[in-house]
This record gives sequence, C-alpha cells and structure tokens, in this order.
Amino acid sequence: MAAKVKKGDRVVVLAGRDKGREGEVTKVMPKEGRVIVSGVNVVTRHQKPSQMDPGGIKRFEASIDVSNVALVDPKDGKPTRVGFRTTEDGRKVRFAKRSGEAIDV
Repeated sequence: MAAKVKKGDRVVVLAGRDKGREGEVTKVMPKEGRVIVSGVNVVTRHQKPSQMDPGGIKRFEASIDVSNVALVDPKDGKPTRVGFRTTEDGRKVRFAKRSGEAIDV
C-alpha cells in the first residue's frame, strides 16, 4: 500500500500533548505505523555515561502514531486528508482532499 505520509512532509498533530503543532516528518516507520516529527513530542531521558557518551539529560523527539498527524494542505495551510489519483502519464500521485491540489510534484 502506498504511504500517505512520507519523509519531508509538513504535518500538523491532531491529538495528544502537542495538538496543533506543526513540523516536518524526519522518519517514517511503516511497520509500526509511527512517524517522528521535528520539534514535536520532545521527551527527556536520563542516560548513564558510557565510553562513547558522557551521559546526562538527553532530549529527543519520540514517535507519534501516524493516525494522530495530518498533512498540511499546500494551498491554505490547514490539515487535510490524503488521496491518490493517476495522472495522464500513468503516475500515481498524492493529492490533498481539502483543495484537490497535488502533493507530489
């Protein structure tokens, strides 16, 4: 099945602690159904020192379920669902259902 959300897409969080925040998808994990969005769902972890790493308090982005994010419409900047259509030359492209605008150019 084709991916509705891909790396580099601009998304908005629909549910959870960071609801309403926007960011860019940095990693997609299709088997787990999760995505990592830059600047969103930042968690703090205490890490023990090792030979390679001095340890300390580390902050990083945790993954979010893909159902809790929506693509940002390229036309008006609001959340939209994603559909698929084929072009005249036979390519399958994603489009924003809100505006009908093609996402993959």
